[in-house]
Amino acid sequence: MSAAATARFDGLTPRHWRIDARDDGVLVLAFDRADSTVNAFSQDALLELSALVERIALDPPRGVVFASAKASGFIAGADLKEFQEYDRQGTVEDAIRRGQGVFQAIAELPCPTAVAIHGFCMGGGTELALACRYRAASDDPSTRIGLPEVQLGIFPGWGGSARLPRLVGAPAAMDMMLTGRALSAPAARAIGLVDRVAAPAVLLDAAAGLVLHGTRRPLRQRLLGWLTNTWPARRLLAPQMRKQVARKAPKAFYPAPWALIDTWERHGGGGIQARLHAERRAVVALAATPTARNLIRIYFLTERLKGLGKGDAGIRHVHVVGAGVMGGDIAAWAAYKGFAVTLQDREQRFIDPAIARARALFEKKVKDPGQRAAVAARLQPDLAGSGVARADLVIEAIIEDPQAKRALYQTLEPQLQADALLASNTSSIPLDELRAPLARPAQFAGLHYFNPVAQMPLVEIVHHDAMAPETGRRLAAFCKALGKFPVPVAGSPGFLVNRVLFPYMLEAATAYAEGIPGRAIDEAATRFGMPMGPIELLDTVGLDVAASVGRELAPFLGLEVPAALATVTPGKRGKKDGEGLYRWQDGERGRRAVKPELPPGYQAPEDLQDRLILPLLNEAVACLHDGVVADADLLDAGVIFGTGFAPFRGGPIQHIRTVGADALRARLEALQAKYGARFAPRPGWEAATLRQPPA
Repeated sequence: MSAAATARFDGLTPRHWRIDARDDGVLVLAFDRADSTVNAFSQDALLELSALVERIALDPPRGVVFASAKASGFIAGADLKEFQEYDRQGTVEDAIRRGQGVFQAIAELPCPTAVAIHGFCMGGGTELALACRYRAASDDPSTRIGLPEVQLGIFPGWGGSARLPRLVGAPAAMDMMLTGRALSAPAARAIGLVDRVAAPAVLLDAAAGLVLHGTRRPLRQRLLGWLTNTWPARRLLAPQMRKQVARKAPKAFYPAPWALIDTWERHGGGGIQARLHAERRAVVALAATPTARNLIRIYFLTERLKGLGKGDAGIRHVHVVGAGVMGGDIAAWAAYKGFAVTLQDREQRFIDPAIARARALFEKKVKDPGQRAAVAARLQPDLAGSGVARADLVIEAIIEDPQAKRALYQTLEPQLQADALLASNTSSIPLDELRAPLARPAQFAGLHYFNPVAQMPLVEIVHHDAMAPETGRRLAAFCKALGKFPVPVAGSPGFLVNRVLFPYMLEAATAYAEGIPGRAIDEAATRFGMPMGPIELLDTVGLDVAASVGRELAPFLGLEVPAALATVTPGKRGKKDGEGLYRWQDGERGRRAVKPELPPGYQAPEDLQDRLILPLLNEAVACLHDGVVADADLLDAGVIFGTGFAPFRGGPIQHIRTVGADALRARLEALQAKYGARFAPRPGWEAATLRQPPA
């Protein structure tokens, strides 16, 4: 605390806030949460801020600027671990009221206020910014401003939903809050959320200039803030918002966006206290829902997965062998993320389509046209395979044939640098089958990506008993550098995701072979919360790929493959051919499945959803029992991020805990009695892990 600030705050010794009085009379409060590298609002930090604001109100300076003393960014939001504890104690309303009260006190200060935002500004950080009169943000690319609470099953509860629509207009505000999308500083300024954008070196001066001299918002922005929140506007806009939300977030599964729209429609025209009261009441109710509890749990699972990738991978050059859809897209994504990449295949005609797809990816992802050439230059065709000798990591992505893979390794390994890693993108073959010819099996692992590579966030790091721990660590760090979540799995057939998913897809194919329409099967799965039905998924993956996985997994799991997967007709492999179980039609957003309408009056079998979902849960239990992953949390994370398993249910094991292991096992046994041994409960249903209360 500077000497000039000592008198105003006599007796206060804040642990989380640095206080400095500038020569121009502006007071700077810099958030510096103790014992943490990241600023997140804890109860202690809020209470300290409340005490500081009380003193400022009694003796106001010329202005106040809120900033961060952390190099990592501005404010990440609220402390979610504390939020979980409030939920367990039933004191969420007290926590919401406290945050609202502190920020409203800032809004009512008798002096101008501003924030200086550099780096991430999320949730409670953005709500603090909204409570201030002005906002300055740095032009650094790391600066992102957002309100992502909807992704946690709630919506902004410290005044964010009450203030943002009035500041930037309801359409822009609701879009931010309903999607959780974060904005760059220029984008935030364009909608009126930020008043000034400045270089990081002069950001604090820019914020101080705002409180000293003020600024007048454009008339259009001021009009939007008023007009779009009137009663007629809310009545007109709310139904349109609900229509957009319905496409991605069914109300029964994700109530938060619907509650946000309802709260704004009913109370968005009132005074600030009425809006804060309505916001608080709605957020408290949402926080008690299973959806919010599960989504917050998933947030912590993602943090755990990110933590697995700590440190430097020591990988700069990646060589990919196999330029098919998976290999080519793996190479393109690595180049996009900054790695030097060489791509090899038997003939140039196999490499060329992969390079074309990569260019399309770069066109979409690299917003600055001037940077695209540099990104594209990082990916080089390499028909001769000269990149092997220079690579720090070689990824094999050829056909799912153990003999072909082993033969390839015998040619690759002698060329590798001493510390280079070799990885296979096999989707189901046990690594013990593949490592036999290797002289250095300690540096060999599986690196199983999911299709489409650019969209799927998970990579399985497949272990085997001769693999060195350092290999797993380096590959996890590599995955983190790719922006992917690494999940370590055992090298048994199918690993985790395919092993869990295969019985689900197999039962869907069996039901289809029985004559149950594909649309009915898909609708049963999506009603459970799956992002895509299993028949559509089979076509998307490719019937040939599914058949290949089936040949590897069916004997291991003791299952039979129906004819629809056992025999794949050339030219009818699914989406990639335009025809499979469905016909696929080209459109503006790519190929879409043409699903025949159900016959008039058709009723799907009552047990269809159980037939699909229970085999998936059954195999998840078996994977946990067999030690495919280290614990239930990693299993849930892997299945959610690898299959899209209904996130609001928290993952297969969390869902079993919620519904009850005994009840679900009884339903499996009923299906076993009706349909046969494929529904027999797998080992592990008796585990205490399944009977823990939902987190």
